[in-house]
Amino acid sequence: MSDDSIPSDIRKMSFEDALAELRGIVQNLESGQGKLDDAIKAYERGAALKRHCDTKLREAEAKIEKISLNADGGAKTAPLDVD
Repeated sequence: MSDDSIPSDIRKMSFEDALAELRGIVQNLESGQGKLDDAIKAYERGAALKRHCDTKLREAEAKIEKISLNADGGAKTAPLDVD
């Protein structure tokens, strides 16, 4: 699942790395220091990082399976219900 609006350097990042950078951007923006143009660029990068993290989470959810027991005691798996 690839999003062309996400820069390639961000697409290569792990979820954890992207989240760490996003947290840093949020902290800097909340401080209110810096120039407006820099804040706009940081906000745009933060939005791309958020989309990337959302995509990574959706991919992880799709891989998670619910494990349940059969009547005979054996295990079976089924897709996780996310509703």
